[in-house]
Amino acid sequence: MEKLNYQVLKKAGYDGYILPSAPEKVMQFGEGNFLRAFVDYWFDLANEKAGWNGKCCLVQPIAPGLANMINEQEGLYTLYLRGSQAGQKVDDKRVISSVSRCLNPYEEAGFNAMMELAVSDELEIIVSNTTEAGIVYDPACALSDKPASSFPGKLTQVLYHRYQAGKSGLLILACELIDNNGKELQKCVNQYIDQWQLEDGFRNYVNQACTFCGSLVDRIVPGRIRDPQEVAALEEKHGYCDPLLDVGEVFGVWVIEGDPKLNDVLPFKKAGLEDKVFVTPDMTPYKKRKVRILNGAHTGFVLGAYLAGYDIVRDCMHDETILGYMNKMLLEEVVPILPLDQEDCKAFAAAVQDRFNNPFVNHELMSISLNSTSKWRARNMPSFLEYIEKNGKLPKCLTMSFAAYIAFFSNDIQELNDKGLVCRRPKGNTYVCSDDRWALEFYWEHRGDSVEDLVHAVMTNEQMWGQDLTQVPGFEAATVENLKKIRTEGALAAYASCL
Repeated sequence: MEKLNYQVLKKAGYDGYILPSAPEKVMQFGEGNFLRAFVDYWFDLANEKAGWNGKCCLVQPIAPGLANMINEQEGLYTLYLRGSQAGQKVDDKRVISSVSRCLNPYEEAGFNAMMELAVSDELEIIVSNTTEAGIVYDPACALSDKPASSFPGKLTQVLYHRYQAGKSGLLILACELIDNNGKELQKCVNQYIDQWQLEDGFRNYVNQACTFCGSLVDRIVPGRIRDPQEVAALEEKHGYCDPLLDVGEVFGVWVIEGDPKLNDVLPFKKAGLEDKVFVTPDMTPYKKRKVRILNGAHTGFVLGAYLAGYDIVRDCMHDETILGYMNKMLLEEVVPILPLDQEDCKAFAAAVQDRFNNPFVNHELMSISLNSTSKWRARNMPSFLEYIEKNGKLPKCLTMSFAAYIAFFSNDIQELNDKGLVCRRPKGNTYVCSDDRWALEFYWEHRGDSVEDLVHAVMTNEQMWGQDLTQVPGFEAATVENLKKIRTEGALAAYASCL
């Protein structure tokens, strides 16, 4: 069967939106599954709904990449957005035509093409997602490298070439999953300006003519379909084969931090996507919303749910007790203390239930359990403490989630080995707790403690929590009672006691 390209797509009779040609307005560092299911999808919608008439030229951030495959398909690929919305199964297909080509800057022709695009009058935006390790300053990079090995080094080369050609500044949108991603990227570029002893005029160009924006991205992208039978069935249905086929969840939000005037530059508001992609002067509340609601829900229920016998998130959403516990935690203990529009937060929480109930994603509870000590501290403890400050009492579900955390790391401990702390589940199988080594060693050392002594030791461990949690009135006694309930009656009964 023929690979996807414009001619093959036409022969296959595809009747969806397609834009065969348009100016390259975006240079995108990163060509992987996430950006293609997220950023390029939004630009594709902007072409259809707002007549943006733009293409994204992709650049491989590292030497091995997808450039050849993408170029063979003339930038086209099939995207499936799959999941659950308002309890209904969704499986939407769209052929994305917002990508023009992909450059490999580690080849001379690709490097030259990148620098040629850098000075284009049509170029407006640079987007990046080069993983958490991508925004780093590497002093080994030189201006004369073709290309610089680090992404910030390449970006500095691109911007300097554009500056020397007398072209206007660019809007730079960082999507890497690190704090202050836009500011950190700008900081790295300035470090290269110092190291490479570039002129003050270029420094002014970078820091005044160009606009670096941080952003928060939120979409789960499994990427590939791994079942060969399903792949074969889709190829038969499509009338072409597509090794670049991508899969993401239906939910998607892109929060861009910057002056709201950027809405006039970006096409998303004009495309009617302002509830999905929007600019805000401060994205901190939205990050807090994601961490406290989405991530906090995960950490808040999965450890007890695993002890109760569940293995994947979706199955938990079909248990009335766990679902009720999660929703009570979110709607009564987390959402009311967030500094955002309450209806918006409730809608986000409702979407979380749909996302966790995704029929296409088997999200394992054990994968979520990784580093639960730091996760509970970052995701749940702030909600816990702020709830007490506001209401003068303990939040039942968040309090129980702390006991479930202790139970998970102390349930019939078997051994401590190179892989982690081995515990035994109530239904008989062993499992490996993965966390910071010092945290695992702590639980191993306290494996013979009584419930009272263990809870006291955990709560007074300031390396874990940054404070002594026994100072929170009533928390220690409640946790002792909750942990005993989990151990004697089971985690499900303990969760039910919160409802």
